Amino acid sequence: MSAENQELRKAGLKVTLPRVKIYQILEKAGEGDHFSAEDIYKLLMESGEDVGLATVYRVLTQFEAAGLVVRHHFEGGHSVFELADDEKHDHIVCVKSGLVKEFSDPRLNALLNEIAESMGFTVTDRTIYLYGEHKDAKD
Repeated sequence: MSAENQELRKAGLKVTLPRVKIYQILEKAGEGDHFSAEDIYKLLMESGEDVGLATVYRVLTQFEAAGLVVRHHFEGGHSVFELADDEKHDHIVCVKSGLVKEFSDPRLNALLNEIAESMGFTVTDRTIYLYGEHKDAKD
């Protein structure tokens, strides 16, 4: 049984071709890559898969509900998806192109924990989005 099939079954989802194909796209994403539903749809079309955009949205919503993916909502209604993992990381978003990059900095993590502790909190989760303009962004 393939790793994708095992992950789908473990999440309580029936193994279907669209689910496997979408999971594979997310799994093969380079580190820090984030795909919108439209990006995934285009990649499926380019590889000759006949999966409709509505199906892509439905599968991503199912994956999110099952805890397989994390959806990030950025300003301007821009949503992207990535496979869920336990590693904490943050995101920087280009306001011109929509490019999303992720980063993790131990100094930042330590500082945030220190700030939380000084206020009587223990950090259990967090989300940081930085917005800026990438040097290669086109107007």
